[in-house]
Amino acid sequence: MEVEQVLHMNGGDGKRSYASNSLNPRAVISRVKPIVDASIEKLCCTHLPTECLKIADLGCSSGPNTLFAVSNIIDKIHKTCKKLNCQLPTLQVFLNDLPGNDFNTVQVIARLL
Repeated sequence: MEVEQVLHMNGGDGKRSYASNSLNPRAVISRVKPIVDASIEKLCCTHLPTECLKIADLGCSSGPNTLFAVSNIIDKIHKTCKKLNCQLPTLQVFLNDLPGNDFNTVQVIARLL
């Protein structure tokens, strides 16, 4: 059996979908937020790119947690740049996961933001 067939999330927004059953991963994202925030502050104080900062979520799955993690990172970059009075670089976000995961859900959520 192919890895893509074994390691996949249930797409859509039904009862058994990842989007409807993602509270545990969201709790983990919240728990590691202080570590991510500290890393972002360190980056902004020492090596902030002047033109473009790229953010990659490799294994992002689909559903609200994908954009929850990325939006936390973007918010922290904005706040840190404002605090340090430095120019905010252009931000690029790359989302990647297994080919069988439902990225249509992520696109719908992104349009609502």
